[in-house]
Amino acid sequence: MTVAGQMLETYPKDLGGLDRQKLLECIEACFECAQACTACADACLSEDMVAQLTTCIRTNADCADVCGTTGRVLSRHTGYDADLTRAVLEACATACRACGDECSQHADMHGHCRVCAEACRRCEAACRDLLDSLG
Repeated sequence: MTVAGQMLETYPKDLGGLDRQKLLECIEACFECAQACTACADACLSEDMVAQLTTCIRTNADCADVCGTTGRVLSRHTGYDADLTRAVLEACATACRACGDECSQHADMHGHCRVCAEACRRCEAACRDLLDSLG
């Protein structure tokens, strides 16, 4: 079991009706995507054609920030605010869609963009699944 899973299992109170498994999958997808986006932006900076990758680098950086923030917000349960959770999940899904689309444009030429696009798609799906479960 992952650390995030252990933390959810040991949380002493009710999770406010959140689906524990979907929550866990979303937290893990957010942190994985944040790492992938950070690494992809760095790899883009090392490419010879870096000037053509500026939008990708910016999108990676934005997505990494939003995903990291979303993962942290979802990791806090005391004083749960459903409206804030919905807003953060929507923002994360939007950032992941934009980044996944951008990285997909470069995926045939840059393996790091392919890996990042896949992580973005997984995170977007996890955010949407959790949103759908909120009702």
